[in-house]
Amino acid sequence: MDALHEQTALELRDRLRAGELTPGEVTDHFLARIAARNDELGAFARVTPERARERATQLGAPSGPLWGMPTADKDLWNRAGVPTGFGTRAMEGFVPDESDDVVLDLDAAGIVSLGKTATPELGFPAYTEPLAGPVARNPWDLTRGAGGSSGGAAVAVAAGLLPFAPGSDGGGSVRIPAAACGVVGLKPSRGLLPAGSGIEALGGLVVNGPIARTTADTALLLEGMLRRTPDGHVDHRFTLRTPAAHAGSYLAAALRGEVPGRDDDGDRFRVGVTTWNAWDDYYDVTVAPEARAALDAGVRALAGLGHGVEEHTWDPVPEYGDAFRSLWMGGASAVPIDDDAVLDQLEPLTAWLIRRGRQVPARELAEALATLTRFERTLIAGMGDLDAVVTPALAMTPRPIGWFDAADPDHNFAQQCQYTPFTSWLNVAGLPAITVPTHWTADGLPMGVQIIGRPGGEVTLLALAAQLEDVLRWPERHPPVW
Repeated sequence: MDALHEQTALELRDRLRAGELTPGEVTDHFLARIAARNDELGAFARVTPERARERATQLGAPSGPLWGMPTADKDLWNRAGVPTGFGTRAMEGFVPDESDDVVLDLDAAGIVSLGKTATPELGFPAYTEPLAGPVARNPWDLTRGAGGSSGGAAVAVAAGLLPFAPGSDGGGSVRIPAAACGVVGLKPSRGLLPAGSGIEALGGLVVNGPIARTTADTALLLEGMLRRTPDGHVDHRFTLRTPAAHAGSYLAAALRGEVPGRDDDGDRFRVGVTTWNAWDDYYDVTVAPEARAALDAGVRALAGLGHGVEEHTWDPVPEYGDAFRSLWMGGASAVPIDDDAVLDQLEPLTAWLIRRGRQVPARELAEALATLTRFERTLIAGMGDLDAVVTPALAMTPRPIGWFDAADPDHNFAQQCQYTPFTSWLNVAGLPAITVPTHWTADGLPMGVQIIGRPGGEVTLLALAAQLEDVLRWPERHPPVW
């Protein structure tokens, strides 16, 4: 029998439910993995072994879809009694009295939290190198970054410190680190999840989503994040929502490679292929040869599986860049830090976003929201009758640590958009998207593709990802730090 960290999350869940393992045994194994590897990797901002062991012993009889499964909270989320660092020196010593909804939902699903995964300052950058520490290092090459903002979560999963991990995605923050670390990352449709639905976020950008090594494990965590009532309905907190699939449908799609209940050749789809991105008219975006190779590998696999593959594009959107920047800065303006002395403790990028955001006039923000709403409509309409669209996941290989300009925030923002130009506009449109690894470079770095779905199209994405996994077999690869 493989060591516990070499087994899939699904295998661990089944062994826990069968009584072959106890939550305490699984918790101890992964805590030992973290103790042995975290100093090198920087995946965890904080580890909570005593709380984890206490939780594991108090779970009682199996209940909830993730009963006994170890994972961790992103260090932007509050767990009562555990310090939340937010990746910043400005919040040192903050200990919340109440837990955030996403934490409560994961607890209700039965998880055991082992601590807090690393994130960049306040979650804004697409890389995880906060001055407050730790720097999340890519387990495939420790001189490279892990992406962000769910960088610690992706590192923990890729290096076998966790079987899966939840993250949040406001402009690619689940998909970017998943792609950089060679694992699977899913951004759900806006309105799907009860906690982190996107509905409560300015512009509807930020949603929560799962990161895992396999497609099935990704679907399993997604099911756990969908807090369901005993009759299988999602216990949602908003009137506006994306209809969720029936309980177990996401996992069924990931296991069978087809959409459950689809009558017309349920495992074959029409798939568009593009390197179009909404930043092309704002920044000089170049798709690196390694990114093109990953796209070509994914497309070859899809065509070999019998899918209808065709070139696709959307019309240029020159107004996108200004509108998104206004919205991103407007969101930053609401960070609850008003003391200039505290703002001065922030990193240059973060302070720039907040201060610039507080200078954005209400009219400019309203116009930006209207522009991006029109963009959402045209992007979705532009998919036509395609089931999905495939893009590169990243435009470049995972960036060396220190590559992003720490002194010039405007240049830093441009670098992020050039590194990952394919992600933010899907947050604007509220569409689901999944990233999967399809190619490894000569230097051993993972590269992948992003598959974009229609609104509520998670089952299609999971089915396509599962089929690619069967052909490309990425879970069989392990990074040097394993």
